[in-house]
Amino acid sequence: MNAVVPLRTPDFSNAQLALIRKTVAADTNQDEFELFVHTARHLRLDPLRRQIYAFVYNKNDAKKRRMSIITGIDGFRTIAERTGNYRPDEDEPSFEIDAAAKGQANPAGIIKATVRVFKHSHGAWHKVTASAYWEEYAPLKEGWTETVQVENGTWPDGNPKFITKPAPGATRTLSLDTSGQWGKMPRVMLAKVAEALALRKAWPDDFSNVYAAEEVDRSRAADMTAWEAAEAGATEKRLAAIGQGETILFQFDPTGSLEPVPLGKIADRVAEFVERHREEVSAIGLFESRNRHSLRDFWARSPSDALEVKKLIEGAMRGAEQVA
Repeated sequence: MNAVVPLRTPDFSNAQLALIRKTVAADTNQDEFELFVHTARHLRLDPLRRQIYAFVYNKNDAKKRRMSIITGIDGFRTIAERTGNYRPDEDEPSFEIDAAAKGQANPAGIIKATVRVFKHSHGAWHKVTASAYWEEYAPLKEGWTETVQVENGTWPDGNPKFITKPAPGATRTLSLDTSGQWGKMPRVMLAKVAEALALRKAWPDDFSNVYAAEEVDRSRAADMTAWEAAEAGATEKRLAAIGQGETILFQFDPTGSLEPVPLGKIADRVAEFVERHREEVSAIGLFESRNRHSLRDFWARSPSDALEVKKLIEGAMRGAEQVA
């Protein structure tokens, strides 16, 4: 087993901070930039080596504007290496392929990718396995078999505006977004997701609220700059296209994938989880710890609903303690 690497917080020079501000954090404001740099220092990751990114969504809408801090897969591996009890798998990722699944939304017919990592614990190496399913992470574009142009108001110069709508009787279609790396190297991209899930499963505390770009943004490839990602607003556009609107990422299953939950449904989902685990207080406590940053985000966006969720969790914890 490797020796634990001593903690050392990176100290960026003024020139490095200026370069970070102009590149991987180009769309951040002062508060966002300071939070991003603080997070990079805390995780001991280097933005200039593309280990961590700052994505700003809805940058021109103050009410919807938000920043997401995303970690590249190399950043995940760096964090795991620093635990001193991590070993990558010697074998290649494994894939389940089904020819019957091939189509516009899945050209390679990939069902899932599976990755294994090893954690040293109690004097032995233990294998930790996780799988990522294509249908849950591949960036899909919605379309229609036939569309029509419909007039929708006028421009200031008096010319008519037109919008594209599905034609009567048209069928909804889904196709893979090939604008990024998912179309070029689908196995590599899905394997990155599986690896991130395996690392989070093995070291849940170290990877709490640390998300790989492939896990979060299904609409564009991971190998894009923060500027491009912010300009595209990829995740927000995708969520809006499928009717989810503003969402926050939660992980309900400790071994499962991240799930974007619409803001208006978070309280109900958490209530369902608490009710289902009311006799298992440890599961509720771990859920709260695992999603603590998401719950803070929920508090900032919807304080009244978040307060009710807080009361619900605390009530369940107190009730279990009284029974014990």
